[in-house]
Amino acid sequence: MVEYRIDRRSGVATYVQIVQQTKQALRLGLLEPGDKLPTAREVVEATAINPNTVLKAYRELEREGLVEARRGLGTFVRKSLGAAPADSPLRAELDAWAARARAAGLDHDDVAALFTAVLEEHFKGDQE
Repeated sequence: MVEYRIDRRSGVATYVQIVQQTKQALRLGLLEPGDKLPTAREVVEATAINPNTVLKAYRELEREGLVEARRGLGTFVRKSLGAAPADSPLRAELDAWAARARAAGLDHDDVAALFTAVLEEHFKGDQE
């Protein structure tokens, strides 16, 4: 089951963080079709956010066709995203690269900026 972590200092709306984290879990294969998302109450207890925020995020995911709400049962994953499972060899290589970057003295923001710049170089035509 996915565990949401809310960063109140990020400037990203809380419901958007839930949507983004759910999509990341779908891309990594941590959530698969048929899996149940945590209830709004469970998310509220774990994160101390407003229940309406959780419901807004779940409605957005449902609107995108990724999950479906089943009255009285909960919210379930309808389809997966991407093809980068959490146990991919590429993840292991990226993990080793991140460890080297940290050992070289780069902080989180430095690594994120560097990775984003390289990502943009390789995928610049895909965003248009």
